[in-house]
This record gives sequence, C-alpha cells and structure tokens, in this order.
Amino acid sequence: MDFKELIKHDRENSNKIKFEGTFLEYLNIVKENPDVCKLAHKRIYDIIKSRGFEVLKPEENPRIRKIYGNEPIKRYDFFKHDFFGIDKVIMKLVNYFNASSMKGEEARQVLYLVGPVGAGKSSLVEAIKKALEVSEPVYSLEGCPMREEPLHLIPKHLRKEFERELGVEIEGDLCPVCKYRLTHEYNGEYERFPVTTSGFSIRSRKGIGVVPPVDPNNQDTSILTGSIDISKMDLYSEDDPRIFSLNGAFNVGNRGMVEFIEVFKNDVEYLHTIITATQEKSIPSPGKGAMIYFDGLIIAHSNEAEWNKFKSDHTNEAILDRIVKIEVPYCLELSEEIKIYEKILKKSNFKAHIAPHTLSTAAMFAILSRLKPSSKVDLITKLKIYNGEDIVENGTTKKVDINELREEAGIMEGMNGISTRFIVKAIDNALSSSEYDCINPLSIMESIIKSVKELDIAEEERKKYLGFVQNIIRKEYNKILEKEITKAFIESYREQAETLFNNYLDNAEAFVNKNKIKDKSTGEELNPDEKFMRSIEEQIGISESSAKGFRMDVTSYMFYVVRNGGSIAYDAYEPLKEAIEKKLTASVKELSRIITKSRVRDKEQNEKYNSMVEEMKRNGYCDYCCDVILKYAANNLWKD
Repeated sequence: MDFKELIKHDRENSNKIKFEGTFLEYLNIVKENPDVCKLAHKRIYDIIKSRGFEVLKPEENPRIRKIYGNEPIKRYDFFKHDFFGIDKVIMKLVNYFNASSMKGEEARQVLYLVGPVGAGKSSLVEAIKKALEVSEPVYSLEGCPMREEPLHLIPKHLRKEFERELGVEIEGDLCPVCKYRLTHEYNGEYERFPVTTSGFSIRSRKGIGVVPPVDPNNQDTSILTGSIDISKMDLYSEDDPRIFSLNGAFNVGNRGMVEFIEVFKNDVEYLHTIITATQEKSIPSPGKGAMIYFDGLIIAHSNEAEWNKFKSDHTNEAILDRIVKIEVPYCLELSEEIKIYEKILKKSNFKAHIAPHTLSTAAMFAILSRLKPSSKVDLITKLKIYNGEDIVENGTTKKVDINELREEAGIMEGMNGISTRFIVKAIDNALSSSEYDCINPLSIMESIIKSVKELDIAEEERKKYLGFVQNIIRKEYNKILEKEITKAFIESYREQAETLFNNYLDNAEAFVNKNKIKDKSTGEELNPDEKFMRSIEEQIGISESSAKGFRMDVTSYMFYVVRNGGSIAYDAYEPLKEAIEKKLTASVKELSRIITKSRVRDKEQNEKYNSMVEEMKRNGYCDYCCDVILKYAANNLWKD
C-alpha cells in the first residue's frame, strides 16, 4: 500500500465535500437540494433508513411466526450486525425517529432507554453517535459556537417568501453570538455572512454532547448551557454575547444529539433545562442572555430502579410528560444470545478454540436466569419455545401459545437476571484456567459455577442459579452430546436416518390407506410392518392406541408439505425426526459405551473409535476437547 497516495486521496475527498462561501451561495445549494437543511431527528432517521431493511413475514418465516405470531418484523441493516434478540425494541426506536423526523410530538420529547445493566442501552446510543460521525457534514454559520443552520439569518418577515421559493420550513433563531456579529461585523447584510461545512465528532465535541452523572454537591448547569467568561467581564457588559462561552452539552449537541448517561443519578433541578429544550426547543443562555434555539436529539438512559424512583415523585411530572420510554430488556432468544457472545469475542483478541455447544451452554444459563417461572411449562421448555423451537410431547408437537407465556410472565420478564458481561467474564475465566487454549461446555459450566459462588447475591438466588447449571443445563447438554456422539459414531448418519424415515413413511402410508407394501427386492406384496413402525413410535412414548393417529398425522403433514412445494426429509416433521434420532441413538448406545470406556480395544473397535474421533473433529472439536468430551460421555451418558 502506498500510504502517501492513501492520505492524498482521503484529503482530496475531504476537500470535495468542504464548502466555504457566503449565505447567498448557500441559498442556491438549498434550492437545488432542500434536504441539506433537515433537522436533527430526520438526519438520524435518514442515516438508519439509508442502510436498508428487510421485512420478515410470518407466512414466509416459520421461526418468526412462532416467536412473534402474525406480526411482521422489520430488521434494519443499521442494527442487525451488532444487536440481537431485541427486534421489537429496535422497531420502537426507529418508529420514534420516523415520527420525530416528520416534526411530530416525538420531536419534542426525550428518548429514554431503560433496562438492566449490559442489555445494550449504551451500545444503541454509541451506534447512533458513530453513525453521525461518518455522516455527511452540515452547513453552518462560520464561527458559530452552536454550528447553527444558516437559514436562521433570514428575518422573520421574509421567511414565508423564502420558504415558498426554497421548498423548506425555516425553524429557529440566531444565537446571541451570531446576532451580535451580524449587526457589528456585517452591518445586518446577512447575505454576506460566511457559511462553511462542519462534521460530527465525539472527541472534538462537534454535534455530539455527552452529560455524565454529576456529583449532587457540585452540579452546575454550565455543563449543559455554557458559562460566562469572567476574564472578559471587565471589558464588556454582562449581557454582551462576547462574554458567553457556549460550550455546554446542549450547545455542543445542537444539530446532532445530547446523551445523558445514567440520567436520574442527577438531581431533578439539574434536569430542568430538558423541559425547555424539548417542548420549546430552546435553552437558557449564560447570564442574562435570551433563550437560544436548540435542534437535537436528547437521548437518556438508566436502569429500572432509578426510573422507578424518579417516576414515583409526582413533582417530576413536567419531565415525565416529555419522555418517550423504550424498555431494553435482556435477550430471551437462545440463538440470538449466542450471536452476542460471538460478536464480543470477534472484537477481542480471543484466539482459543471453542468446542461445539460451548457458547450455547453459557447462553442457556443466562436466559434461564432471565425467564419468569410458568405454570404452563417448565423453564427449559419455555426457553425452547421463546427460541422458536418445536416441543415434542407424546408424539405430537406441543401447542403452547407464546403470547400466553409472555402475558403470564408480565412486562418485567427480561429486565433482570444474569448479564452478558457476567457470561463473557466466565468465558474469560474458563480460558485462563485452560492449559490447552481450548474451552468446552464442561469448562464453561465449571467457570459459571465458580462465578456464581462468588456473586454478591442472596443465598436463595445463588442456589437457584447453581441448580440451573448442575441440573437443568447438564441434563440438556447430556441429551445433545448423546445425539452428537451417535452421529459421529454412525457413518453416513443422515443416510441411515433417511432410510428409516422412508421405510416408516411407506409403511405408515400403506397402513393409513389400508394398502399392501411392495418389497423392493422380491416384488412381493406385504402387510405394513407393524413391529418396525412401533420400534420407532415407542421412542417418543406413543402408545399402541395412539399409533394410528400418529401415522395419520405424519402422512397428512407430508402431503401438506408436498402440496406447498416443500421437500420431504427425515427432519421435516419434528415428532418423527425426534423418534428416528432416538432410534438411531438406542441402536448404538451399547457399542458406543464399550468403545468410549474401553482402555484396551481390539483392532475393529480401535478403527471405529478413531473414525468417530475424526468425525467429531470435522464437526468442530480439537484433539483436546474431543478427548475430554468422550471421557465425560463414557462416565456420564451410558452408565450401567
């Protein structure tokens, strides 16, 4: 790479979008492209919208239908690579920007994100801030501390005429500094006032203001609205704009955004500036100056406890009435929670090998801690339903209304439990304890148990969390592992599963239609093989009296799939898929037990064992974790 050329090319591109001219020249730019003077909320909405989105329709996406019912889900490209399992939250967020971009009431409201620690509130705000930083620069009055819109120069009595000519609405007034300069430097000839372009920057405090929690004993509104330069007070009067230092968060965040971090840690008196900044879109100037126009997104965030404390005080009604509250809960979808860990690990220098099911084991613990108990299903079943999985019970897919589960749990589900940070630290601890630069589900479970024991929580809560790992998750992992080893042990597992499936389907179809089945080898017509069908059906607890109904369900479903252009495979119908996999597992259980437990193997056993190991390595295991997992399986899965 030629670094000199790279720098030169970047500088040339920057100069192309840089503008320096008069207000008169700027008017011609606005006439050609009225969009250059859009307000802050529309600017942010356009950034989000410009990246595109996809609509996930329930009728086309079975998983979406299971999780969200008949409601279509919009997934925005702006968020989809960094935020998982909070599609509804993001839709509410974008709806806010859409409404506020049309100058609706939301444009005069604070956007407030509330949720537990580590749920993604700060990350959502950071995404918007970073998007502003790489967005197109805005046109502003040169030297203006507020980087204000140049159209503010137009006198009130001429605005209607200019609006008709330019095709825009002009909102706002000149700040005191620019008003003084217009009078004293340009003799009121606003067409000569210089206009320039200015980008957004967090570090340089351009268009992005940040207000951290302030010590209650040292709260000074100058952090929000600027101050008076005492050194100039002996030169100018106290209402002279030349003594103003307009460097507060609202001054800085004009045309962009102001972020209030842990907003309700501040005393309410400190937050009164929000009232005029939202409804009247103006902020106080330092000293005795006039109110200053403000155009920007005000976004605040805090946890649930602080919100509840704040809203319980009726004297805070003025601020509460100016808030659009969006709850940001923890992710409750297993597959999406895993994506969060993968994203975090990719951004780190994490290089260790991660065995299959390691992150899903950790995610399972996190989500179990966030779910409310249900009287309808146990927690692990609820976890699977929330993940859009089918639940098979007594040979049929269990029908559980996910909306009923959500209503039963209430709006607080997902607002407490184990945070993402806790899990990532547990992963880090598991890695640091590993001698082989590899982590697996067993080491993650050990790390989580150790971390839970060190948590500063009530003993009852600790016992509950330990029970999740030692009982629920371990049992669930054992089922997963048994199936995985079976697949690795049986060469061409899918072929055998498909063979069982096709044989069963042929027999079931003949049974339902009261036909004979033709032997493919001899051509002989035979009765459906009752013994073979029962050997599969018994795997999922189907009684003899229920067998006929199950066979009718299978054949009806397969005809439905074919009519709708789907493909028939062994895993097309969840109950039959589970029965076939259990049948295959049962058929090799004894042999698997012998091979994994045997210290001394004969030649044939050794070949089969090595073949199984190679298959597991192809499926993502390394030598170390494969050895650990197989030893665990031998001692825990197939006990005598």
